[in-house]
Amino acid sequence: MPESDLPWVISVDDHVVEPPHVWTTWLPAKLRARGPHVEQDSCRTVEVPGTKNVQYVRGGDGPVVDWWVYEDLMRPIPQVMACVGFPRDELTAAPIPFAAMRPGCYDPVARLADMDLNRTERSMCFPSFPRFAGQVFLEAKDKELASACVRAFNDWMSEEWCGQSGGRLIPLGLVALWDPALAAAEVRRNAGRGFHAVAFTELPSNLGLPSIHDRDRFWDPLFAACEETGTVICMHIGSGSKMQNTSPDAPAGVVTALTSLNAYMSMADWLLSGVLLRFPRLKIAFSESQVGWMPFLLERIDTVFTKSKAWSDLDPIITELPSSQVPGRVFGCFFDDMVGVDARHQIGIEQLVFETDYPHQDSTWPDTPDLVAEIGARVGPGELEMLVRTNAIAMLDLDPADLSPQGALR
Repeated sequence: MPESDLPWVISVDDHVVEPPHVWTTWLPAKLRARGPHVEQDSCRTVEVPGTKNVQYVRGGDGPVVDWWVYEDLMRPIPQVMACVGFPRDELTAAPIPFAAMRPGCYDPVARLADMDLNRTERSMCFPSFPRFAGQVFLEAKDKELASACVRAFNDWMSEEWCGQSGGRLIPLGLVALWDPALAAAEVRRNAGRGFHAVAFTELPSNLGLPSIHDRDRFWDPLFAACEETGTVICMHIGSGSKMQNTSPDAPAGVVTALTSLNAYMSMADWLLSGVLLRFPRLKIAFSESQVGWMPFLLERIDTVFTKSKAWSDLDPIITELPSSQVPGRVFGCFFDDMVGVDARHQIGIEQLVFETDYPHQDSTWPDTPDLVAEIGARVGPGELEMLVRTNAIAMLDLDPADLSPQGALR
């Protein structure tokens, strides 16, 4: 299929490297001096005991890089999180300064130009410095400041990152994970200005928070607000802050190869918790999870329900096969997962949405059209359009008529 005949994609999982001014501009003036900001300093490496890994610390005689500073936290930006434009065999976890990044990592105008190069119609971006679900603010000591930082991020996301994009950059909100009532209020505030999604943690108990099985219904205010406003709960791999590993001394590639296990565990939680039955219009998405693992899990949890429900302590609200909760409500996000593409009807093709992961190490940029062509060789034209574009429109309840660049760009 010629590239000109391929559909432009909608990516439901990209990333933004927040520019240095986000919180020094968008926080209330009285809080800006204590909010996250960037300082330049040298860095050095230290070995992590008992592993093959190193970490980068401030000071020493190494190169000068940009450091995010917030309370006691000092963190550089790893190159693998802002590496588009670099040869893959040159990628490392070493810090990269803003001056060395491709501007599309942090500048919305440059991002739109890079989206054009990649035939990306629209893009929804997860945060970087706050981590994928805003864990940095959860871990902060001053929760009043942290709450203001969450709101400031959302204001920047709405007004500056997405505001002038003509709908091509889709806002994704953060919430105060430590306070479901505050979180619910922020979801409603953001929904009123066009947010269709919120970042949440895949495994709350990893963060010291109640799980979604909590008998006191800790998360109900947030879930109710998301259901009421049609806000999709998006859970990125790593948003539980603890990745699965085989052993402490395994190389980093082992952890990377196992990232989908977090989504696997999270989906089991959701489908066997009864939450989706108590909130029958709530939608969830597993971001950067890939999807080839989903058919087995769906089969397995149905088997657990059928054969083991008498002693498995499932919520009594679950009276039908757990997999029946998936259609229209549970979405898997993928890019180069041909196993998942081939298994699309075992999952439900309407539940699969596409991503490009710009600007991370796994990103398909600028070669996404080649990947779309590869998918197109396995599916029909109508299915291809669903997988890379229209399923995302349905998931996020977007209005196709609100975007003109798609037609103009083709």
